[in-house]
Amino acid sequence: MRGQEKARKRLVAGLLTGILLAGAAAGMAQEKPSKVAIINIQVAILQTNDGQKAAKEIQTRFAPKEQELTKAQQEINALQDQLRNQEKTLSDDARNKLLKSIDEKTRLFNRNNEDATAEFQSAQNDAYNEIGQKMMPILGDYAQKNNFTLVMDVSAPQTPVLWVDPATDITKTIVDLYNQATATPAAAAAPATPAAAPIPATPPAAAAPAGGANPATTP
Repeated sequence: MRGQEKARKRLVAGLLTGILLAGAAAGMAQEKPSKVAIINIQVAILQTNDGQKAAKEIQTRFAPKEQELTKAQQEINALQDQLRNQEKTLSDDARNKLLKSIDEKTRLFNRNNEDATAEFQSAQNDAYNEIGQKMMPILGDYAQKNNFTLVMDVSAPQTPVLWVDPATDITKTIVDLYNQATATPAAAAAPATPAAAPIPATPPAAAAPAGGANPATTP
């Protein structure tokens, strides 16, 4: 009986402690309520002036490679059309040579296309990471000045956000603050111009040909 009594006293004491701690936590929450914001950091980076400039430079840099791959794809398509159209009239030797040529060109095309895509994505990542590093202090300063306790990045598809009040989205605000902080004196003094159309959050892979190239197969 005495053991049960002591157990009850310990239980009551534990409950009282839990209630006091909960009350203290509630009091702290009332003193400083949580303030949450969201940002799509990928969109923010792409919509900055630096992001727009970097995207154009990368597209210009890889345009010759894209044209080269497009030409190679057209050559493969022409050879495949030749094989289909002349299959009944070609000798076995001519047919085998044509198949070999298609196979070699296709292998070379696929290898060059993979290399170009990897280079494109690497250049893109380097440029956008540099912008992101400059953006983070601006984001942190804004969050502190506006008493945000949490800023969530919703650019990743797996972000567990089911609904959000649009008023909590600070993406455009951060873009504007970044442009102001990184503007050159000449750009800052220039009259305001309409904002450029945003670039897609995920630019297409470099020089990816329509339809892809598939090795010719013997019917």
